[in-house]
Amino acid sequence: MNSFIISLPAASVGATALYDYLLSSADGTEARCASAPLALLPRPPDRQTDVVVLLPMQALSWHQVQLPKGSLARGLTVERGASRLRAILDGLLEDRLLDEPAQLHLALQPQPVADAPVWVVACDKAWLTAHLQALAQAGFSASRIVPEFTPEALAHRLYVVGDEQQPMLVGERLLLSPLSASAVALLADSSGPDGPPEVVAEPAVAAQAETLLKRPVILQQRSQRLLQAAQTSWDLAQFDLVNANRQRAWAQLAQAMKSLWRAPQWRAARLALVALVLVNLVGLNAWALREQAALQAKRQSVRAVLSSTFPKIPVVVDAPLQMAREVAVLQRASGVASGTDMEAMLAALGAQLPVTHTLTAIDYGAQELRAKASAVAAAEQARVALALKQQGLSATWDGAQWVLKPGSTP
Repeated sequence: MNSFIISLPAASVGATALYDYLLSSADGTEARCASAPLALLPRPPDRQTDVVVLLPMQALSWHQVQLPKGSLARGLTVERGASRLRAILDGLLEDRLLDEPAQLHLALQPQPVADAPVWVVACDKAWLTAHLQALAQAGFSASRIVPEFTPEALAHRLYVVGDEQQPMLVGERLLLSPLSASAVALLADSSGPDGPPEVVAEPAVAAQAETLLKRPVILQQRSQRLLQAAQTSWDLAQFDLVNANRQRAWAQLAQAMKSLWRAPQWRAARLALVALVLVNLVGLNAWALREQAALQAKRQSVRAVLSSTFPKIPVVVDAPLQMAREVAVLQRASGVASGTDMEAMLAALGAQLPVTHTLTAIDYGAQELRAKASAVAAAEQARVALALKQQGLSATWDGAQWVLKPGSTP
């Protein structure tokens, strides 16, 4: 996927604010790298381009804290625990921050662990929100927000950036400071046991860096550094910005639907969609009418069988039930046991009841069997009723007795 990296200016949103941008292809080949006002930023070549917003180093402050156990929610509870985690961070950083925590946007490092120190990055919330809203209004909705430098990148390297008039030194302990003799002296005092870290410099300030640091430097274009920053796993769109991203996504979807509905270039697609819906509606209605006619024909066939077999039945209400009753009457008249006889009902009920369940009284009349028994659980009642329903019997538990009578066979 192509990437469109936009580096926010340290200044507030305005017509004169310049945004550094980098457009790179999926394989990392840089296409364009320049600066432009927001209104003149080029459009990505396709909608699949990943828009990454990069926050400059001078706009960020870094803090390392130890989170209490249980403060990091996992899985489905992440979103619900976000407000609690933010409150914990506000309490831990209250004495370290120059501004009130409510005025700052905070973000954690990727995959934080509660048992180890965790990096927290802070920036001005109003400044960041204003830039993100301006970018969204201009058609650039950020998919990720990344810092210009990360603690991992500064662990074993120093960076010299900027221009000849204002070269800046970026390091793990120095963070961001002007490149000067005092900064170099402080760097010498803070060197680790492995010696001074390697120095990476932009071409415009490479000569000054070699002169002051008295060592060779590694050249790196600003565009390469921006691309490396965008490829890290950091994403500062956390806490309040998560909901803001969702709202922007819904707004983009609504705008796309409005464009699809009203734009002249989509008129043919709209007509095709309406035609497709109408064809499907007509087809569904035709299929429903056909199925309804087939079902009605089957009902008429069953009624015809009942009327021809038992002509004495004047009105057909429920043909299967009425036929079952008439067949049972014929069976009793001929001395053949039927499923609605007392013996058959008792046998069916006894086969489903537990062995410990005993009947204390039996009453049979008008094809209805009432058998008193000890109380049973609701789940057992449902199981017995379902099993007897499969045999064409309706069984219900009425207070302290089973009531069985003929029912329709499923």
